[in-house]
Amino acid sequence: MSDAELVLRSTRVITPEGTRAASVLVSAGKITAVLGYDAEVPSGARLEDLGEDVLLPGLVDTHVHVNDPGRTEWEGFWTATRAAAAGGITTLVDMPLNSLPPTTTVDNLRVKQEVAADKAHIDVGFWGGALPDNVKDLRPLHEAGVFGFKAFLSPSGVDEFPHLERGPLARSMAEIAAFDGLLIVHAEDPHLLASAPQQPGPKYTDFLASRPRDAEDTAIAQLIREAKALRARVHVLHLSSSDALPLIAEAKADGVRVTVETCPHYLTLTAEEVPDGASEFKCCPPIRESANQDLLWQALAEGTIDCIVTDHSPSTADLKTDDFATAWGGISGLQLSLAAVWTEARKRGHGLEDVVRWMSARTAELVGLDDRKGAIEAGRDADFAVLAPDETFTVDPAALQHRNRVTAYAGKTLYGVVKSTWLRGERIVADGEFTDPKGRLLTRTD
Repeated sequence: MSDAELVLRSTRVITPEGTRAASVLVSAGKITAVLGYDAEVPSGARLEDLGEDVLLPGLVDTHVHVNDPGRTEWEGFWTATRAAAAGGITTLVDMPLNSLPPTTTVDNLRVKQEVAADKAHIDVGFWGGALPDNVKDLRPLHEAGVFGFKAFLSPSGVDEFPHLERGPLARSMAEIAAFDGLLIVHAEDPHLLASAPQQPGPKYTDFLASRPRDAEDTAIAQLIREAKALRARVHVLHLSSSDALPLIAEAKADGVRVTVETCPHYLTLTAEEVPDGASEFKCCPPIRESANQDLLWQALAEGTIDCIVTDHSPSTADLKTDDFATAWGGISGLQLSLAAVWTEARKRGHGLEDVVRWMSARTAELVGLDDRKGAIEAGRDADFAVLAPDETFTVDPAALQHRNRVTAYAGKTLYGVVKSTWLRGERIVADGEFTDPKGRLLTRTD
């Protein structure tokens, strides 16, 4: 402990054993000890006394569309990672689509890594993509260090990333299961989507009808059947339909290797409040009714849903037209995810320990980073967010770091002000001031 370079002291430190007053010792970018609040500061170490602000482990967001290169005007590594840092996120895993090229070969992964290398304000990892014609590329991508493979069961919205029908899904899943990889899936059934009423225009109720719960439920059932047969690891992305929860709970109890995420917008926004023409609220699957939201929160509390991620999926403002049928579907949420979730969680009787479990510990575990990230304990990276949980702010789009400052949270008053964010023991943002990029590129094989 005598080699500690930094001590962070707070009356409220969230650790795996609970929240307590503590002094957290840091050396060479790692947490070396979590001691009592009044522990002596080692000679030569710098003390940062945080008072009553809460010290959290940095959040780990495993579902982010950075879109760089190729659609950098939508978002880029510089802006996305600044927004993440401002929101207390210290690690993100980038989705393989919406960039050009998509991350579906090792060569394409190298392009993405080269672009990100000098722009990342936080640590960045990468998902690979599973397409109908790239089964041969899956093992090489796995060996190159991607954290798993993204697939769509319905059209993705971009031509260069086609979805998997049942046969290609089974082939991709079998190949990934052969090396015990992870398949993460956008689960909506394309046939049920095609048969749903398609009414263009500004009415949110029409858009909601076009993405029925049954499309999610059917696709998830198919995914679980395939995973059970192959003993494969699968992860359901951005769950919005509460009707699928009994099926998921049964599968987990039956030993199927399935995990599930949901997103801040499903937990904090409701269909009833979406104004007509307000396509900043459009995402797929969609934001559903308040009764559905209540059941998602219950499933989080019970563990049927494992974690919360942003699914940050931005676009340029001109693509967010007032026609829900043609507007780009995606919510920008990196900078606001912690505050949005905490605001709703506290109303529902949950504590910050729950939020940390859903947004840091379990996401780190999902991608195999739980030996480095996701908790304040000795041996982990010294990644922190310092939060004033009882302070509020009103969301001003102009104050966001996202490249395109379109947000469904505009004008909302949220609890939880991130005072500073730390990466491997270095403060990377405080009071809106950023350092130069200090993030590293992560791989599964590090």
